[in-house]
Amino acid sequence: QRSGLIFWCTAGNRTADKKGSLELNILFLCTGNTCRSPMAEALFRSLAEQRGVKADCSSAGLATTAGQPASAHAIEACREIGLDLSGHRSRSLSAADLAGTDLFAVMTPGHARALASVGIPEEKILILGSGISDPYGGTLDDYRVCRDQLRTAVDALLASLQKEGRL
Repeated sequence: QRSGLIFWCTAGNRTADKKGSLELNILFLCTGNTCRSPMAEALFRSLAEQRGVKADCSSAGLATTAGQPASAHAIEACREIGLDLSGHRSRSLSAADLAGTDLFAVMTPGHARALASVGIPEEKILILGSGISDPYGGTLDDYRVCRDQLRTAVDALLASLQKEGRL
C-alpha cells in the first residue's frame, strides 16, 4: 500500500537553472485541477518561498476541461491563509508532463494507478498524506479541511525533499 511519504522519486531529471542551481520539477495531480492540485501547488510555492527553497512546481488534472477557474470555495479557503488562486486555470496532464516531471504528487491511489498505467515508474509517484479526499461540491468547511490536510502533506513533502538534499 502506497501512502504518505513511503515512496517517491530517488533520482530525477534535475536541471540547472540560469544561476546553476539544481531544480526539481514537481507536478501536483488530481482529477479536475480546480480544487486539490491547485491548492497543493499554491501551498508548496508559499512554503518553499518561506524556506528559501527553489523548486519548479505546477498542477494538472487527469479528467478536466482545460481553462476552468479554481472552484470558488478553493479560492476562498486559500484566500483565508493569504494565497491567491483567482488566476488559476485548469489544465490536463500532458505528454510533456509525463516526460519532464521528476516527482508526481497525487491525491489518491487511483491517481497513482493511472500514472503507473501509462508507464510512470512508481518511484516517481507520491501519494500526499494518506490520500486527500476530493472536496468538489462540498461546503467551504470541506475545502478548509482539504486545504489543511494538503498543507500538512505538502509541508512534510518539502521537509523530506530538503532532508534528502533534493531541494
